[in-house]
Amino acid sequence: MKLNEITDNEGARQNRTRVGRGVGSGKGKTGGRGYKGQKSRSGVAIKGFEGGQMAIHRRLPKRGFNNIFSKDFSEVNVGRLQAAIDAGKIDAGKTVDSAALIEAGVVRKLRDGVRLLGKGAITSKVTIEVAGASKGAIDAIEKAGGKVILPAAKTDEKTAETEA
Repeated sequence: MKLNEITDNEGARQNRTRVGRGVGSGKGKTGGRGYKGQKSRSGVAIKGFEGGQMAIHRRLPKRGFNNIFSKDFSEVNVGRLQAAIDAGKIDAGKTVDSAALIEAGVVRKLRDGVRLLGKGAITSKVTIEVAGASKGAIDAIEKAGGKVILPAAKTDEKTAETEA
C-alpha cells in the first residue's frame, strides 16, 4: 500500500443536494418542502412538536423549584488548604481570606464567597476568614490550633464592641 493509492470507500463521500435550482433538477420549485404553510418558509423550526400528540415536555410532571436566593459558593477542602500551605503558596501566620486563596490558586472564582469543607487533614495553625464552613472543617481547624472567622461571627463581635 502506498500513500498515493489511499482512497475512500465507494459511496463514502457524497456531494450535497443543491435544492431549489430549477424544475429540471428534480429538487427545484418548492425544494422538497411541499406547498405553503409554516414549514415551507425559511427560519422555522417547530421544536418539541410531535404531530399533534401531547409533547413530552407537557406530558411529564413539573417537579421542584429554582431557589433564586440560593448562594453559589466556591468550595475548598481543608486538605487542599494544607497542601497550599505546605507548597508555600499561603502564609499560615497571616489571616487567610478569599483574596489570599485566589492569589494562591486554591480558588479560581470567588462567586458568592468561599465555603470551607472538612475533607482531608490539616496540621497548620491557621486563621481563616470565609463565607461559610462545615462543622467538620471548623473542628479540624480548631483541633490544629487555628480559628475560623465567619460573617455571622464578625457581626456578633461588632455588636459586642458597641455594647461595651
